[in-house]
Amino acid sequence: MKIADALKAGPCYSFEFFPPRSEEAERNLATAIRELAPLAPAYVSVTYGAGGSTRDRTHDLVVEILRDTGITPMAHLTCACHSRQELVDVVTRYRDAGIENILALGGDPPADSDQPPGELKYASELVDLIRGVGDFSIGVAAHPEPHPHSPSIEEDRRRTAEKLSKADFAVTQFFFDARHYFDLVESMHALGVDKPVIAGIMPATSMRSITRMSELQGSEFPRELAAKLEAAEPDGPEAVHRVGVEEATRLCRELLDRGAPGLHFFTLNRSMATREIYEALGL
Repeated sequence: MKIADALKAGPCYSFEFFPPRSEEAERNLATAIRELAPLAPAYVSVTYGAGGSTRDRTHDLVVEILRDTGITPMAHLTCACHSRQELVDVVTRYRDAGIENILALGGDPPADSDQPPGELKYASELVDLIRGVGDFSIGVAAHPEPHPHSPSIEEDRRRTAEKLSKADFAVTQFFFDARHYFDLVESMHALGVDKPVIAGIMPATSMRSITRMSELQGSEFPRELAAKLEAAEPDGPEAVHRVGVEEATRLCRELLDRGAPGLHFFTLNRSMATREIYEALGL
């Protein structure tokens, strides 16, 4: 199924995975997929390593999900460090394998990389390239807070509207305050773009990891949420996990109540937090 069509039928719930790097990681991912499959996601996505470092593993995992699970997969693809022909070849392989959904990203080169920057600079260019290869449903990324490299929020919103106008939908980076998401959506409408914007959800179940990831993507980590997690830390990891799930559930409920067209859960190849949020929301 094309994700654009699924979005027309009502709210979509989806999960993100990343290609495993070891046998143990493969087992963890297989367990997560097996435990999450009964939740009947509209689709699942598979990330793409910086500079194409997981090119084949991403492709193989996406095709395996399509072939073995019956779940609709979406492949991430970045243009950093790739020639135009390399990108055409990757997209052609997906088309020939029956993959119908791609998330088009600008991407960043690997740290300390001496690879060339790539022929395409922006995700909007990658959307055009994918359209020229096949009949795909194409998503792009959106930063509610906004992108850390943007010179201003106005410029970020303009760039986001430019690429979203060419795509079918957007998936946001994670955030912890719904006002950031709705400001993004309202900005898109003001710029004449009304494509669906799916909210990215990352439960804050580990204080250390969530703080680091928030810093990397340039998002705010609310002091109120940090205080709740810190208060739970003396009671151990399970207590922190419980608070993170409760806060993520509250955020999801507000998003759905105010009309968000979908929730995309960053699972980190684990299923527990997502399953708990599903249950709490009555999904």
